[in-house]
Amino acid sequence: MTITDPTAWPMPTSLPKELGKAAAVYAAAGIPVFPCAPGQKRPLTAHGFHDATTDPTQIDAWWGRYPEANIGIPTGVMVEVLDVDVHATGTGYPVLRTLQQEGLISGWGQAVRSPSGGLHLYYPADPDVARGSWSGGRAHVDFRGTGGFIIAPPSTITTTRGDRRYETIARGRNPRPLDADAIRELLTPQPERILRPAGSAALRERPVEQLAAWVAALPEGNRNAGLFWAASRLAEAGLPEPDTFGVLEPAATAAGLEPREITATIRSAHRTTRAADVPDDPVVAQGVRSLSGLGR
Repeated sequence: MTITDPTAWPMPTSLPKELGKAAAVYAAAGIPVFPCAPGQKRPLTAHGFHDATTDPTQIDAWWGRYPEANIGIPTGVMVEVLDVDVHATGTGYPVLRTLQQEGLISGWGQAVRSPSGGLHLYYPADPDVARGSWSGGRAHVDFRGTGGFIIAPPSTITTTRGDRRYETIARGRNPRPLDADAIRELLTPQPERILRPAGSAALRERPVEQLAAWVAALPEGNRNAGLFWAASRLAEAGLPEPDTFGVLEPAATAAGLEPREITATIRSAHRTTRAADVPDDPVVAQGVRSLSGLGR
């Protein structure tokens, strides 16, 4: 399903700054809403997003009682959202870049900057396919579908730097549903593939940027093994050890590994990779040279 008529995209193109009036505009466009605590994401209704409605009388009552309430929108009903987080422990933007290169995020209807500096990409929900919400873990990219909700513009979140607003920063063309299953598959490491020896062909199939994003998404229990596997593949392809650090160190940090673990694992991978094992493969070598500055 592709929305070729921009007027069919359900999200309003403009919103008043007053939260109660903005909630009414969403409802008039057919988007159910519910109130959340001022400056927070906590629902104020008894059943959370399950209480969302487009009934103007109920909306007037809610925001009459809580005029500063944030606006919650249940996802999986009219819209779905790809949520790119920014935390002290990492950011989802490197993974988003990989998803873009893989052609997996096109078709968004609007882009919203979150108070943390993250990004919400809104897509129309597919009425024929119900996709549940899921978390990308240390990849810092989450999907908000059935069973989830999002805080919508012009809501604000109270931070240590003051109140920060959700702000629509761009509108897309020809919105269409997101293939969230393909994204989740890309972000889900396969342990049997991590530990299986692989030659240079694996690197050709898994470009360096994708390899870094894959390391960033490694779950606890597979992180050291996955980093060792990735570092070995780069060493086999002829990438010098300092450049391997440049590619994989930021990704391994995002995955949650400590600096000492990262250093020991990458050095071990290079020590155990013999020069005789390096393939004479110009395709792989050129790919490594062209991307050897990644992460510096």
